Amino acid sequence: MIYHVVHVTEYRYDEPVSTSHHQLCLSPRAADHQICGAQEITISPAPVVRRERIDYFGNRCTHVEMQEPHRQLQVVSRFDVDVRAAARPPSGSPSLSPSPRWESVRDALARPGTPELLDACGFTFESPHVQIPSRAREYALQSFSPGRPLLEALLDLTARIHGEFTYDSRATTVSTPVAQVLSHRRGVCQDFAHLQIACLRSLGLAARYVSGYLVTTPPPGKPKLVGADASHAWLSVYCPGVDWIDVDPTNNLIPDDRHITVAWGRDFGDVTPMRGVILGGGTHDVRVAVDVTPRQD
Repeated sequence: MIYHVVHVTEYRYDEPVSTSHHQLCLSPRAADHQICGAQEITISPAPVVRRERIDYFGNRCTHVEMQEPHRQLQVVSRFDVDVRAAARPPSGSPSLSPSPRWESVRDALARPGTPELLDACGFTFESPHVQIPSRAREYALQSFSPGRPLLEALLDLTARIHGEFTYDSRATTVSTPVAQVLSHRRGVCQDFAHLQIACLRSLGLAARYVSGYLVTTPPPGKPKLVGADASHAWLSVYCPGVDWIDVDPTNNLIPDDRHITVAWGRDFGDVTPMRGVILGGGTHDVRVAVDVTPRQD
């Protein structure tokens, strides 16, 4: 399916901003299941400096600098992307059983003997937004019983988070720690992704944070997924012989052709759609709008 994505971010400031620097992470990644088409990022006021780069994780980033006074900043990202459903076994499939025991994956990551394992090993540690509370391991072990296949345990943990936590956009902020999410059992997609990553890393497994989008209007007969109309978040887990497996705890599914990948990293801080520093501005309001629609050719 080919989609057209429009992501609008608009800041309004009470006082003039004399200068500002921003990093944008709004460009989709090329992947086996995803082919990127035309893209443009328009910015008003026009930046005097604009640089494109690839970050440590392979994400496409844009650095911009504005040096004229302004009370409003608007960034609009538009792109087309061709997404195919990744070849992944469905939940409950017997093909999940032959996946490696989760303990063997943990042990392999502890002694990485291949470039792939070494790369994945970097996602086994705590990170700024994924500090691992002591109770995370206890919660994870309810799914990761001894000898259980990794993928089977992973889908069980995904289903438990979906069933035991409530989606509540007012319960948390971008800085809410994982420990609070685990205690209060409420949050949004970012929180559920961080929580599941913390659980997996507490067991010595490699998990990375994935940012992207969901289709705004689902195809006929399919439900609208929680997290549409905004940036969405899920996670990937490394499994030797299978590669990285995406799971979406907010919707309790393996991402398909309705998930559009933009970036991945250790946590939200590595893939924030827009961040930066400003001089002046006072207080501000921010508006974000996302629309993902099938492209009509």
